[in-house]
Amino acid sequence: MAAKPAAHTPYGRAYEAGREAQRRLLLDAAGRLLESEGPEALTMRRIAGEVGSATSVLYSMFGGKAGVAEALWCEGFERLHAALAAAEGDGPLARLAAMGQAYRACALSNRSYYAVMFARPIPGFAPSPEAYEVSLRPLWLLTEAVAACVEAGVFRRVDAAHAARVLWAASHGAVSLELAGYEGAVDADRCYEDLVAAAAAWFFAPAGADG
Repeated sequence: MAAKPAAHTPYGRAYEAGREAQRRLLLDAAGRLLESEGPEALTMRRIAGEVGSATSVLYSMFGGKAGVAEALWCEGFERLHAALAAAEGDGPLARLAAMGQAYRACALSNRSYYAVMFARPIPGFAPSPEAYEVSLRPLWLLTEAVAACVEAGVFRRVDAAHAARVLWAASHGAVSLELAGYEGAVDADRCYEDLVAAAAAWFFAPAGADG
């Protein structure tokens, strides 16, 4: 029987909270190492050392480095899906705008995950078909929100999936510049709001139109 981890370590505290808390702790530690030191630091020994766990815990939970990479990918998209799902608004357009803000907030608060999701910083990593399906869930949620805007007559009769991809691309472009610290990404709040609003305005139904 495995020894109980020391209570004063981060892993010891997560151990008391249960398996999901342990998983998140380990993935957060892996993400920090990846962001600060690059993929070479993403070893079972380094991750375990960050939180005070045994390497056997990582192998048991993720199987190895490839499993950690895929778990980071899935966790990032699951957090994004949860953030978009929680967005609320008074009407379809307001909810869509809230989802846009939730997208940015999630990206900024999960930088290492966002990098795994879109920058592919881990050499040789490619998501499995199952993991790729996980990555589509936020897009499906956004597509449903766009479809609601079409149904309400706010947007013209466009393909909701196409419009959702356009809005995602606009959001991603602005967020990526901000995350990269690009010199031109000044007044990021206003730029993001204006860009997403402009992208959405392209799909508005003409005044007085019935769709």
